[in-house]
Amino acid sequence: MRITRTVSSRRGRRSAVVVATSVLTASALLLTGCSSDNGSGDSSSDSANGQITLTVADYGQFGYKEAGLFAKYHKLHPNITVKENVTANEADYYPKLLQELNSGSGLGDVTGIEVGRIKEVVSTKADSFVDLSKTINPSDWVSWKEAQATTDGGQVIGAGTDIGPMSLCYNRELFQKAGLPTDRDQVAKLVAGGWDDYLKLGEKYKKNAPSGTYFMDSASAMYNAVVSSSTKQYYDKDGKPVYKSSPSVKKGWNLAAKAAKEKLTQGLPQFDPAWQTALRKGTMATVVCPAWMAAQIATYAGPSYKGKWDIAKAPGTTAANWGGSFLAVPKAGKHTKEAAALVKWLTSPAQQAAVFKAAGLFPSNKGAYSLPDVQNGKLPYFNNAPIGKIYAQEAASIPVAVIGAKDADIKDAISKQINNMEQRGTKPADAWSAATDKIDKIIG
Repeated sequence: MRITRTVSSRRGRRSAVVVATSVLTASALLLTGCSSDNGSGDSSSDSANGQITLTVADYGQFGYKEAGLFAKYHKLHPNITVKENVTANEADYYPKLLQELNSGSGLGDVTGIEVGRIKEVVSTKADSFVDLSKTINPSDWVSWKEAQATTDGGQVIGAGTDIGPMSLCYNRELFQKAGLPTDRDQVAKLVAGGWDDYLKLGEKYKKNAPSGTYFMDSASAMYNAVVSSSTKQYYDKDGKPVYKSSPSVKKGWNLAAKAAKEKLTQGLPQFDPAWQTALRKGTMATVVCPAWMAAQIATYAGPSYKGKWDIAKAPGTTAANWGGSFLAVPKAGKHTKEAAALVKWLTSPAQQAAVFKAAGLFPSNKGAYSLPDVQNGKLPYFNNAPIGKIYAQEAASIPVAVIGAKDADIKDAISKQINNMEQRGTKPADAWSAATDKIDKIIG
């Protein structure tokens, strides 16, 4: 995310996290959005003495202010001041972006684009953006990342920021009380067979679960993790919606339905106030954890749970990615050359490593993985989990998934109905019918 992206890829607001070269300090956890420059009108400005201002329009948290990158860029380029215009929710940001692209006004010099939207932008709005193929080297990124922002003609409309390699966050204290192993390697072995093993572990937890606790927070989160590990998700390579027959969607749905039926889940939509409260009260034993999720847990669980959470490898042998964004340069900007140079700098290895250290957002530029701030990154809040190594290993084997134009809308509709199975006891067949009816109306 950044997090509040309200596409189901990351719906909540991503909290800022500081990852030191070897540790992340809990005291640096801040709610995102508090440090935004809420501007409007012209995206860039000029002064008589040659000074220019570039506006970065984004959503949630991209980590640039937390890492001090805008101030650093101004020192390197004294004639350029960078301001950030942050929209809290991606769901509010994206419609506004489309309106601005259609009118050609109000745009930032640099704009963020969520991975759940990138296919639609590439397919319908590529002509509105500067081609970055000569500015950046797409091969510097994990292969599937830049492919998502590239048109059939080879135009690159965005440079990758973060990605969300998967892991499993778990409450060590609750595991111990339930008679389960607490060592991260032992936990990883218990779920090595995949998400079916994850549910089996949940059944073991349920037998001795401390009163008032649940194995997982949300079955819809598990569903998204299952689908994210597949190359075939909601669309085929020709752009045809195939969510009704997609093996990963079927598997994820069936597992979610089982989790709801067996009462393994607390049934809380991630990032909602009730979910935040449950973290603070310590009522959930596991949370599906893309790289950016750790900050959410640390923020809302609070200092009393420091060291009581840990991070293990995600279930199964197939890596998964959940979330991520891009920076693009609208052609309507006054300073597209300077804006493209800023994008190149912000997404380079050193700057992505700095963002990881400051905000916990995992880099998509491969060059960052060998840098100390990433390679040696640990989280004291999570029992000093070696997240740099865990996520770098996961990122290296994430499958190249087909991204469709309405991926985000499809995810949202399905996730909503999974929540209904959990909270209202809706029968799986009825929930699926409601989800598909809504999706069919959206995609036409």
